[in-house]
Amino acid sequence: MRFLERLARCLFGLACFGTGITLFLQSHLGLPPWDVFHKGVSEKTGISIGTVIIGTGVLLLLLWIPLRQRPGLGTVLNALEIGLVVNLTKGFIVEPEALWARSAMLAIGLLIIAFGSALYIGAGLGPGPRDGLMMGLAERGVSVRAARTVIEIVVVVAGVVLGGSIGVGTVVFAVGIGPLVQVLLPRFDIRPVGERTAH
Repeated sequence: MRFLERLARCLFGLACFGTGITLFLQSHLGLPPWDVFHKGVSEKTGISIGTVIIGTGVLLLLLWIPLRQRPGLGTVLNALEIGLVVNLTKGFIVEPEALWARSAMLAIGLLIIAFGSALYIGAGLGPGPRDGLMMGLAERGVSVRAARTVIEIVVVVAGVVLGGSIGVGTVVFAVGIGPLVQVLLPRFDIRPVGERTAH
């Protein structure tokens, strides 16, 4: 039963994460760093952004091999579910015209992503493809902060070159997601105590 609870939390958390990304997309106020890249690739290729998110996640998992990282069930679900949810919800969540409504959409998106992240991480079924990449680099002497900063700068620059969208939402996400997850995670963390130092 405990595993089923962890799986349910993982699945619901990832669904929230994908829905939050769609809210960012439809607010047209700027995207989270990785989604700037996803959007840029989508613009260049004509492939839906959700499918690009899935493809990127799968490719990142291949980079885990030389870094000797082991994916968990949650890792695989992360690579697949978020993109599927973005593709699904994009048809239902429309862009409002008023700036205040788009700003509210962005704020709600940030809260939903933070809530989803806390559920997903708290389920303890494996790090996401992007987080695992950073942890793999950290195990080889690169600090997590440096690895995260460099990787996200690279994906943002690449995304902008490809036509991705940056804006106030990019800054809001970069500044707000860490503190929000830090506040929410203890409330939803059901991992064994010994596993909680991994994030």
